[in-house]
Amino acid sequence: MSKTALELTHHEWQAYQPAKHTETDKTALAARRQQALKLARQAAQLLKERFGAQRVMLFGSLRDETLFTWWSDIDLAAWGISEQQIYKAIAQVAGLSPDFKIDLVDLDVCRPGLKTVIERDGVEL
Repeated sequence: MSKTALELTHHEWQAYQPAKHTETDKTALAARRQQALKLARQAAQLLKERFGAQRVMLFGSLRDETLFTWWSDIDLAAWGISEQQIYKAIAQVAGLSPDFKIDLVDLDVCRPGLKTVIERDGVEL
């Protein structure tokens, strides 16, 4: 027979508590974030040099260290990449690293609400 949360012992309850983060965990997460930021800058440079992006912005959890987690991806938005090149650009940045998922939004055609959030909260690279 299963128990409700109120029926769990203290020891049983501990299995459902989030793990406490050690200083080593925090240092490792900060290093991962720095690696992601470096990769985001490389992707921005690639988009500008190879695909003619006039502007590239970082948005999402990577831009704010308090929001960044072990599962965070890299969210980028670009202006000025031609229709003929956008899918190739997406593939190029997505393949830059096996360690991070990189998403690229074409701001020339994205939803107005998303564009507003990116322009308001994003960080230009």
